[in-house]
Amino acid sequence: METTDYLDVFLEESDEHLQAINNHLLELEKNPENLEMVHEIFRSAHTLKGMAGTMQFQDIASLTHQMENVFDKMRNNELKVNEHVVDIIFQAVEALEQMVEAIRQGESGSMDVTALVSHLKDIEGGDDQTELEHKAAKEQFNPHMNLDEYQMTVVKQAIEQGFTPFQITVNLSEDCLLKAARVYMVFEVFEEFGEIIKSVPAVEELEAEEFETQFSVVVLSKAPAAEIEARVHTISEIESVTLTALDMNVKKAMDKKTVQDHLDKTKESQSTSANNNGKHTSSKTIRVSSERIDQLMNLFEELVLDRGRLEDISAKKNDLELTETVEHIAKVSQDMQDLILTMRMVPVEQVFNRFPRMVRGLAKDLGKNIDLEIIGADTELDRTVIDEIGDPLVHLIRNSIDHGIETEEARRRAGKPSNGKLILRAYHSGNHVFIEIEDDGAGINREKVVQKAIENGLITGDRAEELKDEDVYQLILASGFSTADKVSDISGRGVGLDAVSNKIAALGGHIFIESDPGRGSKFSIQLPLTLSILSSLLVHVQKEIFGIPLSSVVETVLLNEQDIMYSHRQQVMDFRGKIIPLLSLKEVLEVPGYEQDKEQKHLSVVIVKKGERMTGLIVDAFIGKKEVVLKSLGNYLKGIFAISGATILGNGQVSLIIDPNALVK
Repeated sequence: METTDYLDVFLEESDEHLQAINNHLLELEKNPENLEMVHEIFRSAHTLKGMAGTMQFQDIASLTHQMENVFDKMRNNELKVNEHVVDIIFQAVEALEQMVEAIRQGESGSMDVTALVSHLKDIEGGDDQTELEHKAAKEQFNPHMNLDEYQMTVVKQAIEQGFTPFQITVNLSEDCLLKAARVYMVFEVFEEFGEIIKSVPAVEELEAEEFETQFSVVVLSKAPAAEIEARVHTISEIESVTLTALDMNVKKAMDKKTVQDHLDKTKESQSTSANNNGKHTSSKTIRVSSERIDQLMNLFEELVLDRGRLEDISAKKNDLELTETVEHIAKVSQDMQDLILTMRMVPVEQVFNRFPRMVRGLAKDLGKNIDLEIIGADTELDRTVIDEIGDPLVHLIRNSIDHGIETEEARRRAGKPSNGKLILRAYHSGNHVFIEIEDDGAGINREKVVQKAIENGLITGDRAEELKDEDVYQLILASGFSTADKVSDISGRGVGLDAVSNKIAALGGHIFIESDPGRGSKFSIQLPLTLSILSSLLVHVQKEIFGIPLSSVVETVLLNEQDIMYSHRQQVMDFRGKIIPLLSLKEVLEVPGYEQDKEQKHLSVVIVKKGERMTGLIVDAFIGKKEVVLKSLGNYLKGIFAISGATILGNGQVSLIIDPNALVK
């Protein structure tokens, strides 16, 4: 076995133990007397320490060793659980997660954890600290200024685009009288050169001058450090400026023998643990890398193409034996398809698990009390969708906590419970999975959104009066749109909901917004179960064949020409009492071909939907339902209007797959 195989085992098991610590720590905070949670956390920390030690990840080992000592005191009733202790443990867990993630990215996984280890030792010795000391110490533990997962993602994406992340510390003169004004001027300079990701203390505290003379920020910029430093020094009453580029690319090799020892000790530890717990079970599962499942899926996609080819040949030959054999192959391959797709399905719990701690931290930062309820965490999605959905959910949750849920005082004035409620829900519906983020906050202010949309030129005043509430709410997904009265570190600084909308659309999904002013909002994300094999309706348009995803198809209709109506010079039809627009795929996609039969008295129409909206797509003929393998068009053809991909039919012909979302009006 190669070294990388051992590393994969370490990373996977580390993720499992860290997630277990997270979950049990949240439960322990709610019920400090629950010793079972303490035992569980101790066991996870102990195992993680052993794994890290044998693989020479010393910073992880030293931090988990000290965590283990703290929980050993707790389980022996020598140390009480309180809020400050839990906060420090959460910071330690966050540091461990960052080190594990760094190792996964090929870095050394090293981090200066001396401050955290020292503080854990103080806790172990029975020393406590005031909340102010705790807050001041919090910012020293993380060399990345305690950037959360979302901010780290923004930083990594910026680096790929040529930006450098700087940690900049500014000291004002001791005799500075207008500290908030100086901070404002410094921030203006930073924003000339790039984007501010985080500040310590937070923006609100700086504005209120709730700091001494020093503050730090993380700035993304393409400018040289010397130029930024010189520009800041032009501001009066600046004592010093220190710039440090955040290092994200340190490498470290591992000794093969050390890795082998790790596996042996890990197996021994697991065996001992099993004996101690008195639970002897035989494993009925095996670990298979996601890359192998992807390879299997690629091979099966080729089989699906050949299956279609065989079906076409069988139809032409009219041979009974061949037909029966092909039908059997089709049935078996369909069962294989279902099985492989099931293998690729993973519960959304893998994404949801990160949110309880995130909500807890953001609520504390904003001085709010928020209860998070997770429903349907066992709902399964394709792994490729799971990998991409995390960041949009993070932003929507941050948005609900910051902009949606009010402060305790505001909630009391509105006659609401002081604790806000945030619900994260997932469920299946047909061939889709819905993920909902619902809060009981202030809701969306229609007038405020309309006013901002008019200012941004998105709509006119006359048009605003015609819009339904749901249409107005969709405006907040526009690029650069924000109704925030002031910028905060939680949300609203340079990253809008348009990024969320674009990511969801790229996954073949949609986002719907509901709001009840004063009572709350709900963001619903509709996602396909899988992105690889698609049930589609094949249609003829001139000499071309197009596929329309069946998940978007409502019905097919043969429409008499005399039933076509016009509204504002747009062709429309009456569909079950509702007037919907008509679009000709031939005209929209500019498909070349022959003249239509003048004697044709009816039109073939495919009714497609996006949310509650529907549109009729005029085609030349229906071919029928077909399971097709969806292939990307690649970067060269990326962005073609109303086309989401392509497939190869049984006869070898390439068929483009329509994106109905782009056509629904």
